[in-house]
Amino acid sequence: MKIALAQIRPKLSPDNLDKHKSFIKKSSADLIIFPELSMNGYKVKDALLEDSFSEEYFRNLKFDKDVVLGAAIKDDGKIYNSALYLGENFHRHNKVFLPTYGVFEEGRFFFRGKEFSCFDTKFGKTAMFICEDVFSGDAIKFVSSNKPDLIIVISASPAREFKDNKLLIEEQWEAILKNMAIVSGGYVAFCNRVGFEDGLGFWGKSKVINPKGEIEIEAKYFDEDLVECELNHHLTFTQKYFLRKEV
Repeated sequence: MKIALAQIRPKLSPDNLDKHKSFIKKSSADLIIFPELSMNGYKVKDALLEDSFSEEYFRNLKFDKDVVLGAAIKDDGKIYNSALYLGENFHRHNKVFLPTYGVFEEGRFFFRGKEFSCFDTKFGKTAMFICEDVFSGDAIKFVSSNKPDLIIVISASPAREFKDNKLLIEEQWEAILKNMAIVSGGYVAFCNRVGFEDGLGFWGKSKVINPKGEIEIEAKYFDEDLVECELNHHLTFTQKYFLRKEV
């Protein structure tokens, strides 16, 4: 089974579906993953009132492969920063931890999701998180307890200071993602956006990390990219076996 990471530069607009369709058409994977708020752009602010989508809109979209994308979803008068899994089983995760500090203002515009959850896909037990979610101890505890086969993390992470010719934020992300892979015994697919919005520059470098905490493949810094990776389910099974033995 193969997954693809579509590291795109969305417009600050609800008119991003054609870009998604273009990357979906290019990919030979069974699942293609797009970044956080890939259908809207990140710094949406007050435009959310007009530019958010209904869940039903995505339930009616049909593709020749499974797709994960990010969108602002209006539900019962509330707007959420959501990750949506479009496949045989539809699943939606609403971002639980909304950063509202420094350059981040999500808590002013979005409602919080309530919980993390697992759901079944062709890749086995799957969990989805959005950016700041994984910086919580709750996310690590959740994947350690539930041991999903595939962890999908979509992000709009802006670039911050460099350290030894590497972005400090990337170093922090890698530490968290590798930890999630090791404690769950599953694969971690991280898709981060690129481009500039309202003074923020997004760094990309999307990657797939295997159950041993090793980077299998990664995308470019700062440019749109499409990378694909074959998942080794024997490796997942073996890692989970050793995790059970340790318990």
